[in-house]
Amino acid sequence: MSQDYKQFKITKGPIKLADFKTDETFGLSKKDAKEDLEDFQETLFELQERLYAENRRSLLIVFQAMDAAGKDSAIEHVMSGVNPQGCQVFSFKQPNDEDYEHDFLWRHYDALPERGRIGIHNRSHYEYVLVCKVHPEYILKERLPNIRKVDDITKPFWDDRYKSIRQFEEHLTRNGTTIIKFFLHLSKEEQHERFMDRLNEKDKHWKFSAGDLDERELWEDYERVYEECISATSSDEAPWYIIPADKKWFSRLAIGRIIVKTLQEMNPDFPKVSKKQAEELKLYKEQLESEADKPK
Repeated sequence: MSQDYKQFKITKGPIKLADFKTDETFGLSKKDAKEDLEDFQETLFELQERLYAENRRSLLIVFQAMDAAGKDSAIEHVMSGVNPQGCQVFSFKQPNDEDYEHDFLWRHYDALPERGRIGIHNRSHYEYVLVCKVHPEYILKERLPNIRKVDDITKPFWDDRYKSIRQFEEHLTRNGTTIIKFFLHLSKEEQHERFMDRLNEKDKHWKFSAGDLDERELWEDYERVYEECISATSSDEAPWYIIPADKKWFSRLAIGRIIVKTLQEMNPDFPKVSKKQAEELKLYKEQLESEADKPK
């Protein structure tokens, strides 16, 4: 199955989320998606192995979304077939005291994937222009020199922060890290259903908090800041993908296919051996084969 997902790719703004469907499936069924998911996981494993062996580049995958959009389950299902040795997952919570002793990118830089590895950031450096833009009082915790009160946080402040993010990502791409960013686009109606599931099913109670409802009241504010953020930070080098998230099975399929396509375009390869190394390997093989011929 070879569906083209380029319509989800954003390389420049401005964008409006209302222009993107949350329930797109391309006419596929859940059964189709399951079969396709199993098919590309084998390809993903092979590509990851080549990336790890090459050990020159890395892939950073960023996940952002409204609450209950399915980030955790997407990561679990899509990446279930990869070798843990070559994959690193970081789920970022609220900054701690140590984080606030540094600039806002510090803890994210420290969590970047090493060469040869795939890094997944479940929430990311974008929280500082998303949650913090809806709740600008959080910025005061950073103790920035010219920010003493919320009124000091003006449009130029956010423009500079977007600029810092773009420069950060440009620096990473210049140094061998390919970046793809997923926004799981969930409808407010589907979020309502998923919150109800969390309240109705005992084994999902731990996922729910009263704060979820407080943030839901700010739905339009979050839509606005996501539009502004995606518009300001999408580029050819570090594109955003707006993924329909009302059907979890479809979002997993789309995410997996985009990751595979990105790795195929990176085209990692196993290291080539020199003529001298090839001759040495031949000798090693002969030595091992001679051992097998000796009587036990």
